Amino acid sequence: MASVLSKKLLLSFLLICLVLSPPQARAVITCDTVFNDLKSCLSYVLVGGNVPTECCNGLKSLSTNAITTEDRQMACSCVKNLATAATDEQVDRAASLPGKCGVNVPFKISGDVDCSKVK
Repeated sequence: MASVLSKKLLLSFLLICLVLSPPQARAVITCDTVFNDLKSCLSYVLVGGNVPTECCNGLKSLSTNAITTEDRQMACSCVKNLATAATDEQVDRAASLPGKCGVNVPFKISGDVDCSKVK
C-alpha cells in the first residue's frame, strides 16, 4: 500500500514539474529556410535594378520567423556564409535590402559580422 502511495506522490511531483517548467527554446531557422526566404533577392544582389516585392516579402518572413536569439544567430551565420562568397558590390546591394524593404534585420549583412553577438 505504501508503495502505491509513494508511486502516486512521485508521479504527481513529476507532473507538477513538467507543468511548471518553462518550454525549451530551440532554433527553428536553418540555412535552407534563409535561402528559401531570400532566393527572390538573388537577381537584385547579383546585378542590381529594382528590388522585387517577393524579395522584401521573404526578408519580412525571415525577420518575423527569427524569434529566438538562436534563430537570429543562425540566420546571421547563413547570410554571413553567403556574403563571404559574394563580391563587395553584391554584399553592398544585399546590405541595402533591409532599408529598401523597410525591414529591421538584427545583424549587419556582411562577411565579417560576429554572429555570436546577435541578440
